[in-house]
Amino acid sequence: MDPKIAGLVLLAALMHASWNALVKAKADSLVMMALVTGSSGLLALTALPLLPLPAAEAWPLLLLSVVLHTGYGLFLLSAYAHGDLGQVYPVARGAAPALVALFSVLVLGEQLSPGGLAGVAVISAAVISMAFRGGVSVRDDPRALLYALGTAGFIASYTITDALGARAAGSAHSYTMWLFALDGVPIAAIAIWRRGWPGIAIARLHWRSGLAGGALSLGAYWLVIWAMTLGPMAPVAALRETSVIFAAIISTVVLRERFGMWRFAAAGMVALGVLIMRI
Repeated sequence: MDPKIAGLVLLAALMHASWNALVKAKADSLVMMALVTGSSGLLALTALPLLPLPAAEAWPLLLLSVVLHTGYGLFLLSAYAHGDLGQVYPVARGAAPALVALFSVLVLGEQLSPGGLAGVAVISAAVISMAFRGGVSVRDDPRALLYALGTAGFIASYTITDALGARAAGSAHSYTMWLFALDGVPIAAIAIWRRGWPGIAIARLHWRSGLAGGALSLGAYWLVIWAMTLGPMAPVAALRETSVIFAAIISTVVLRERFGMWRFAAAGMVALGVLIMRI
């Protein structure tokens, strides 16, 4: 992977962890998620007049991705309802790149070197391991783990769909903006349906945080989709999950969740996996 692309993906990882922390930190995560997706959708709409339409082959994948992103959002909120950011986020993000790697190699026929596969495996294992120290015990409440694994399935599914869709669209930028413009509708509609006027009142209080989260979400995934059009999707998906290091720091410093030596060691393993892929 080109160092410049790697740097952009790492920036995307920091941005992604930051908007997840915003959603987790607020009292009503559904309203906050709706603010984030709605804001990113509005920001994307402003860019559409400047971009060409995606090619016709990309539209089925684009619509499928909207469904998958909605499922991802609902599962992520359910996971956060039962577990800490430092517990849920690593499982959801860590299992996904392993699934993407298996699909891209076995189904799409993408070629990965032994070092690339080893790097993906090390990063995935390290990321998942960060979830099993601190936070709510899985034995006490297994729902956090189950919802996080379901979230990982949606992440892997939309990552593959978006990689293929962006390649078929002819422009990663056009595909991304249309995706976010369409994706802003479902979660907002669900939030209005489930929260009603009280939810709208909460949204008015937190719209600045929602706008910031929307900008972070849009920028983070825009960089990732673009990177996946330039090379194999598995290394990009794995490198993106270094966001768990940023999430662990944010969960400790901002949300006051426990970190501990185990997660420090796991963070070092993530760095080792990145180094293996680079070598």
